[in-house]
Amino acid sequence: MTLKLLNHLGIKKNLVSYYEHNKAFRGDKIVARILAGETCALVSDAGSPAISDPGEDLVRQCAQAGIVVCAIPGPCAAITALSISGQATGRFCFEGFLSTAKKSRKEHLDSLKKEVRTMIFYEAPHKLAVTLEDLRDAFGEDRPVSLCRELTKLHEEVIRTTLGEAAAKYVETPPKGEFVLVVAGAPEEAEQTPSDADAAALLEAYLSQGLSRKDAVKQVARELNLPKNQVYELSLRSEEEA
Repeated sequence: MTLKLLNHLGIKKNLVSYYEHNKAFRGDKIVARILAGETCALVSDAGSPAISDPGEDLVRQCAQAGIVVCAIPGPCAAITALSISGQATGRFCFEGFLSTAKKSRKEHLDSLKKEVRTMIFYEAPHKLAVTLEDLRDAFGEDRPVSLCRELTKLHEEVIRTTLGEAAAKYVETPPKGEFVLVVAGAPEEAEQTPSDADAAALLEAYLSQGLSRKDAVKQVARELNLPKNQVYELSLRSEEEA
């Protein structure tokens, strides 16, 4: 795609490949050429350079060498998908591609089980079915998900459903195109206020250990995040009822 664009614009420049398998030696050569006075443009045939892309390592190498790196904003599948997903956009986290190693993948998903922000994942069509099953097992079949396919292309599609239904859909229907999965975050847990019974039990435990009423009240108030006056009144009430 990059070569076609350059040819269309009449730009004749040599292209240097930079992939996951050659970045270890190619990066040093690119940096050396820049330090020698050449100018380099990092481009990608899919998505934004350096986002879930080996280009991030080249940017890091340039930064370490004191080379100024400028960004020219362009299309980003993650933000594009988020904006049309129908999910909450106020807070989100980008998780990129999940590891193909089962252990690493499970650890990654386990770390996200209580994540309340909207989560964005990338996935290729041939791995989509397995990934949806893993997401369903990690987050529950009722968790909302938006499957954004072939964004900005002719066959763009957004399917808003649940992880359970999405996993079932692609068991028999082979998916086509690149996907961005926008998964709703976990519901925020309501903060539980300690009951008087909890405070009274803890207060009694400290008093039985020999703490003075003043120290016991202070300790209970600190541990349960309650006003000291409330705990003190509770201690007096418990004494009267004894």
